[in-house]
Amino acid sequence: MSSKKRGAFTLVELLVVIAIIGVLVGLLLPAVQAAREAARRMSCSNNFKQMGLAVHNYHSAFNTLPQQMTGANYTTTADSALTQRLYLSGLVGLTPFMEQQAIWDVVSNPYQTPGGGMLINPGPWRTDFPPWMTNIPTLRCPSDPGVGLPALGRSNFAFCLGDAIELVHSGGRNERGNYEDGGIATGQAGIKGRATGNNTNWAALARARNRGMFWARHQLKFRDCLDGLSNTIAMGEVATTIGARELIAEFQLNAGIDVITNPAFCDPGVDPARPQFWLPDADLPGNLGGGNQIRGGRWADGRIQYTSFQTIKPPNSLNCFSADDASQGISSCSSRHQGGAHVLLGDGAVKFITDSIDAGNQQSTPLIDGSQSVYGIWGALGTRASKEVVDTGDIF
Repeated sequence: MSSKKRGAFTLVELLVVIAIIGVLVGLLLPAVQAAREAARRMSCSNNFKQMGLAVHNYHSAFNTLPQQMTGANYTTTADSALTQRLYLSGLVGLTPFMEQQAIWDVVSNPYQTPGGGMLINPGPWRTDFPPWMTNIPTLRCPSDPGVGLPALGRSNFAFCLGDAIELVHSGGRNERGNYEDGGIATGQAGIKGRATGNNTNWAALARARNRGMFWARHQLKFRDCLDGLSNTIAMGEVATTIGARELIAEFQLNAGIDVITNPAFCDPGVDPARPQFWLPDADLPGNLGGGNQIRGGRWADGRIQYTSFQTIKPPNSLNCFSADDASQGISSCSSRHQGGAHVLLGDGAVKFITDSIDAGNQQSTPLIDGSQSVYGIWGALGTRASKEVVDTGDIF
């Protein structure tokens, strides 16, 4: 009788097949991850385009751009420490124009807390006010994994304030909306002042330094953008923190007043072994923000640390401030995308700016006399009326 042997794979053959599958998976995974990031980046760009439409619709409705650092001004009431005092971001006023009418209705009316209290014009740091704690999908970039507490509602989009440092954080106005001489070479420089009169000299200083498409505690219009809307940055991306001490997503506080005149002052705080991270706190002149004082951690707060940036250091650079989160310093555009970040131009176009863009002499003190920016093409794109000629075809 003849016997038939059952066909089967040998152990060696199985191992070879498994090895081949492993190699194929290893080759495919980077491609899959790249495809996913491409989809997230496109979604991020689409959200930014919605922001551009919201800005234009706002201007069409009110004949002005949304004001960065706005809201109710300081009053002498007993609860003044809890009210807005001109600290709201321009994103708040845009909510009705990005399909968030429900949030605007709560913001624009007195709010009764579960405990029976009443909030009227609550400051953007209030964690007991639901709108400030809300994460609005349009304000988020899917590439950014930062979520949850201790942040309030997060935002990955910020307003461009130009290429200067001095008086950019407040626009030169105090909590009453008046020009108050707070001393330029100081950390806060009058941002928390409450003088009832206007200082003419201080107003002139503020006007010379605030060169961006947005000017804190002031209203600007498209007509103020003399360099052309297609040549001027209106908004840019900012990465939010995941608690990893990253340069792009953390800001340093209490670094000292030298940062006001020297953009390179905080550079020694970068870890030379890991150039994308800060050194330990013990090796920094200041300290990294904590609690809900974190990068992009308050969508409704108009202070430069949360929803503004300057075109001084190139995209994905550090953020560093002289004193607390109401002080002067450098806020940079940043993202989780490889090699750069998105910006929104004044005409509504969304472009990707690489980290290698010409950013001029990073050792230079910002100019304040109306001259062309010392920070190269990047600085020129951030100014609204300095008469720079930029060939955007070589950039985008």
